[in-house]
Amino acid sequence: MLDEDVFDSVTWETPSAAGYEVEPTRTPSGPGYRQSTVEGGEANGPNEPKWEGYLITSVKDPIKELPETKDAFVSYLVSAETNLPTFSAPTCSSRRRFKDFVFLRENLTRDFPACVVPPLPDKHRFEYLTGDRFNAEFTENRRQELARFLERLARHPTLQRATLVRSFLESKEWTVKMHQHLSHPPGPEPAPSLLDNVSDALLNAFTRVRKPDERFLDMRDGVDKFEEGLFNTDRVWNRLRGRSNDLAGDYHDLAVAVQGLGFLETGITDPLNHFANTLLEFSGILRHATQTSTDPFLAHLHSLLAYSHANRAVLKLRDQKQLDFEELSAYLSAVSAERDRLAAVISGRAGSTGLGLAAYIRDRVDSMTGRDDDRTRVERMKKLDLKIRELEEAVTTAHETSDAFSDETLREQSIFQHGKKAEMKEMLGKMADGQIEMYKASMEEWERIIPIIQRIRVDIS
Repeated sequence: MLDEDVFDSVTWETPSAAGYEVEPTRTPSGPGYRQSTVEGGEANGPNEPKWEGYLITSVKDPIKELPETKDAFVSYLVSAETNLPTFSAPTCSSRRRFKDFVFLRENLTRDFPACVVPPLPDKHRFEYLTGDRFNAEFTENRRQELARFLERLARHPTLQRATLVRSFLESKEWTVKMHQHLSHPPGPEPAPSLLDNVSDALLNAFTRVRKPDERFLDMRDGVDKFEEGLFNTDRVWNRLRGRSNDLAGDYHDLAVAVQGLGFLETGITDPLNHFANTLLEFSGILRHATQTSTDPFLAHLHSLLAYSHANRAVLKLRDQKQLDFEELSAYLSAVSAERDRLAAVISGRAGSTGLGLAAYIRDRVDSMTGRDDDRTRVERMKKLDLKIRELEEAVTTAHETSDAFSDETLREQSIFQHGKKAEMKEMLGKMADGQIEMYKASMEEWERIIPIIQRIRVDIS
């Protein structure tokens, strides 16, 4: 069960980001409550993303550090160009290793629980087991995935302004910044709340929301359909990839056979050799298209699917916030009913009449244990009165938290949709360009061999 005041432990803005001022608001000020600092931005809709500026990032130049030692690792040159006022310069660069990216993501997820923080590539891969994590292919694939991670952060109007992101991109003392962030998180430590003391039997992750919001049901349905589409696309393109590789192998084998035929047919050896070379070139074109177009497409597809999982997690967390409010409200009703039952008994009315079997059993248990005297009942009523007041405050806080988280989730979904459209356009555009390039190269190869084949003369006697 998550604390209802999870947002109170952090704030959107930190003292070092004084360039952003937000107007006073009645709702809490923790992460998840305000996406934009632009005044009068409601004209374009309250849930439309609003950016304070641009942030363009890149990850390149992987270098193996501490080679020939057991502590060897790969560092990457991280560069950024921006006009955000929170940055000290319009351009910055620094070298970071994979675990630095992990620290950044884990802390952003904790500090901004209502934001869809993009995922990182999985570290527990086969290359770590085989010791082959420094080969060029693995390093390049990871570089691309880390670059995509930063691009998604830079595209997010809130995360791009986070103090930790700024430090990650421009700080020359990143280790010190990490320790400072852990020692002094952006916000006070949350005080123990009533939710911390409520039994997990009452509030648990398996309870369903009693009054689901149609807006978020539609969002969840949209996420399901999107992920299903990605899964089906991945399956189809993996099948096409396998067939393309098989076809490339068949063309290579055919080229070898044609070369052998050229040695037998001495009169047309040269044209047949040209034809065999064309077959080899076409086989190479197919393999090149797989490596430069299909494989990056599938990698981006898997990354987008993981990004959608992160979006689903935010929707699930929103449901948990609503569930916290509903379960606390039910708990308050139960305690109030028990208090009313005791008051009825003291005033001489039938305490368990109309209150159900549970109240009747409590009456019998109290009678058997000797706790059915008025003095004991009065003391219990006083304790219940204190509990009711505490629960009323907790229910109010949980309601405000649930509403604020819902508002922020709506804004976050709009941001995710903008990013998803941009990535889909980029991913499909690159795939189309790769296919066009492959077919153009193929046509050029076949057009060159056609005149050579046409010059072959066959004597019919």
